[in-house]
Amino acid sequence: MIKKNGMLIVFEGGDGAGKSTQSARLAAWLCDMGYQVRATFEPGDTELGAKVRQIVLHSKVEMCPKAEALLYLADKAQHVAEVIKPALEAGMIVISDRYVDSTIAYQGAGRALSDEEVSRIAWWAVSDLVPDLTVLMDVPVTQGLSRKDVLDRIESAGLEFHERVRDHFLALPSSQPGAYLVVNGRDPKDEVTAQIRECIQGIIDHSGHVLAREA
Repeated sequence: MIKKNGMLIVFEGGDGAGKSTQSARLAAWLCDMGYQVRATFEPGDTELGAKVRQIVLHSKVEMCPKAEALLYLADKAQHVAEVIKPALEAGMIVISDRYVDSTIAYQGAGRALSDEEVSRIAWWAVSDLVPDLTVLMDVPVTQGLSRKDVLDRIESAGLEFHERVRDHFLALPSSQPGAYLVVNGRDPKDEVTAQIRECIQGIIDHSGHVLAREA
């Protein structure tokens, strides 16, 4: 178990839901408030992860679902060890665009592997590091994919695949009350931003974490 001084905020959801936009806005807002922030993403925000990203998203190599899942988990293990853990130990607020839930949703539910098995290995890969909050951005599958100019290997997996992924995401909040903020990705961007900021401010005010501030 990783002991953290900082805070881990994760953005999850289907493709085209607005995760990258809102995570960047949150990072900028927190920086403006004087907090030290580490914005990051999966897969690919390490040297090893960048190689994994190229394989899982852009390679033409055929891979079985288990191989795909293990590649994503290798990225996660390196990401936590190299990026997330040091930032949390320094008291920073870490904002990650995707984390464990994405692997369970895409490689578990999406690829029809056992959710329980993927979940067990995924949490082992990240040393059971649980987010302080997961912001779940939701949009209908067809709307989310329509926002993409070019589809990568995962985005091209088909509507049935992405519907299974979305169903898995939407089932998460009921099983873990308080762990998720569910946001309608179809709402105006500024309204979504305001909703997320209000929730994060409440968590910061009541968390008890000693968060690093800019000098």
